[in-house]
Parts: sequence; C-alpha cells; structure tokens
Amino acid sequence: MLDKNSPHPLYSQLIDGLMAEIEKNYQPDEKIMSEREICQTFDVSRTTVRQALAEMENLGYIYKKHGKGTFVSKRSQDQKNLAEAYSFTESMKAINKTPRTIIASFEEISANKHIQDTMQTTNETVFRLIRIRLADDEPMMYEVSYLPVDIFAGLTLEKIQGKPLYDVFKEDYRVTIRYAEEEFSAGIVREVEAENLGVSEDSPCLRIKRLTYNDQGEIIEYTLSAARADQFIYKISHKHDRN
Repeated sequence: MLDKNSPHPLYSQLIDGLMAEIEKNYQPDEKIMSEREICQTFDVSRTTVRQALAEMENLGYIYKKHGKGTFVSKRSQDQKNLAEAYSFTESMKAINKTPRTIIASFEEISANKHIQDTMQTTNETVFRLIRIRLADDEPMMYEVSYLPVDIFAGLTLEKIQGKPLYDVFKEDYRVTIRYAEEEFSAGIVREVEAENLGVSEDSPCLRIKRLTYNDQGEIIEYTLSAARADQFIYKISHKHDRN
C-alpha cells in the first residue's frame, strides 16, 4: 500500500511499487495489470495510475499496444562507452542537414526511485525535458532527458530554447562533459512517439539510453531516445589509447 501522508507524490510511489512488482513477477513482453487492477491493488485513482504509467513509458520500462494493454519492455544490457560527447546538432550539420529542436515539455518533477538509482542521486526532484529532434524539418528522434536540479539550479525554458543543451552546460554552468555511456536496443515506436515522429505506432526504432558524466564523475544527464529506424543512422567514433 502507498503512504498517502508521505511528501512524495502518490504517482511517484506507485512507479516504485509497479517497478518492484515487474522486476519480481514479470518477463519482457509480458502483459502487466490493467489500469483498473492497478487501482484496486494499490488503492489509487485512475488519474494517478495513468500518470505513473506515462512516466514509466517515458523511462522505457513499459510499452503500450493500442487495444491490447501494457507490456514490459526489453532492457538491453550491452553498453558502449563513447570517447566523445554525442551532439545531435553537430552530427546533423556534419552530414549537411539543418538541425532543429522542438521543446515539447520542460518541468521540474518528483524523482522516483528508478530515476534516483539511475542518476545515483538522493535529490527529490529533477528537471525533465522532452524534445523532438528534426533534420531538414523531418522528425528524427523523440527524447526524454532528466537533469539534476542541484547542478543546474535556475535552469529555465528560455535558456534551453536559445542554444543547444550542451552549450548551456558549458557556457551557463561551466560544466564540462567528461564522457558518456550509452545502451542501444531495437524497439517499436510507442503512441506518443508516433504522434511526434510522424510514423505509425509499432514502427521499428532504435532505442538509446544515455548517461553523461562531468569532470567530477557525476551524472549530469539521463536521456532516453527513440530514433526512427527508417531515417536515422547512428555513427560512433572510438578513440584508442595506445598506452
């Protein structure tokens, strides 16, 4: 049961409860409880359930099939360490395409246990930034990023609208990117991604989970991306240390 007297929002508590339930009792691609069953099991409203499921879908933990229900996502274990920080803007310019970013949402939200564990933080809130990345006005990627509030205190929509996010890190906060870790997996496009990418639901996509670190070894960015498989080619350059 959830603690309705806790300072943590019910939907955030529900996310932690559902994730624990999934890890214990469900396998990838297995259908989970319906919204009504979750309401009855955890004694919460339908609104709270939908808010929690939407956040879990953003985190890549579940996916929905229209008319069929909600299912557990596959979680790739293969990691690739990048020698240089990836920039969508610079990558598109390198292949002579004009990059553009649409900011769909920017807000400070409660950090559930999954976000805290992934970002290795005890902060109770994080910034959540949702972006659609375009090249030559063609939607290419749907990205959900989480940023630590303590490192980027005072971050506003106006700041991130004016220039690329990594430029904001460097110029506004004097934060240097040291390295990044990324996980890649094949996936299918979810409903909200399909609407923003201009493709049909269940189309193939490349899923990318990214953790970016600063010079102090702190995680400064946790990003989950869905890239269109019919448009996006992801190229990685690795530097080899001869020593």
